[in-house]
Amino acid sequence: MGTELNENADQVAAAFVSARREARVLETYPGTAPQGLDDAYGIQGRAISIDGREVVGWKVGRINPPLDASLGANRLAGPIFADSVVDANVGDTPTMPVYAGGFAAGEAEFLVHVAPGFKGPVPADDAGTIAIVDDVRIGIEIASSPYPGINADGPAVTVSDFGNNTGLVRGAALPNWQSTDLCSIRVRSEIDGVEVGSATAAAMLDGPYGAVRFLLGNLLARGFDVSQGLWVSTGAVTGVHEIAVGQEFRAIFEGHGELTCSIIAAGPR
Repeated sequence: MGTELNENADQVAAAFVSARREARVLETYPGTAPQGLDDAYGIQGRAISIDGREVVGWKVGRINPPLDASLGANRLAGPIFADSVVDANVGDTPTMPVYAGGFAAGEAEFLVHVAPGFKGPVPADDAGTIAIVDDVRIGIEIASSPYPGINADGPAVTVSDFGNNTGLVRGAALPNWQSTDLCSIRVRSEIDGVEVGSATAAAMLDGPYGAVRFLLGNLLARGFDVSQGLWVSTGAVTGVHEIAVGQEFRAIFEGHGELTCSIIAAGPR
């Protein structure tokens, strides 16, 4: 990467981190937008270093056709910071902050924990993936960015700002997850009691465990140590549902529980 690209990556990364810390909207992209995923992950890596918080997991999102072909990947990844994860029991309604004036969405997702000790190689199939996993839960990813165009500008821009992640609601563990077909569970999403999506993970490429394999390959290629264990928010089952401050998001995993959270405006931290 040349000096000019390095300087742009540093500028963009610092701008996103400071905007998130100050809960300040970025009306325009803060530099030259990355055109490819290598440059985008370069910005993301710098931003993780500048931010300095502990990363306990990663979100995985889908890259749809035809951009998957031109970018050379059908998924993307972004960090989940420890202080943005909220555990929720049955009946809890935690508050989850988003960047008011930026982009905000709720997503119903399966959360998969890769057990400590994994160093590679990446498993080839679901059975091999299950063998390196020690927990599966239901969850809600809160996607939000201080830049309103984070999704509209395409996957490379999404990657550059932490993959558009700002929080995770971690719900109950799925009993007998080792023998449960995650792709057969009907998932429904509601905003303020109105259904906004219904689907199963069968429509998500090679499913939640495929998302884990993608992520591990992505992180190992980028030089990350994955041996301490990590959470994977495996992708939006029913879609990316835009949401506003004051609304409630509910994710129902039929026969396996549900989660609800309320959306508040992020403040400076």
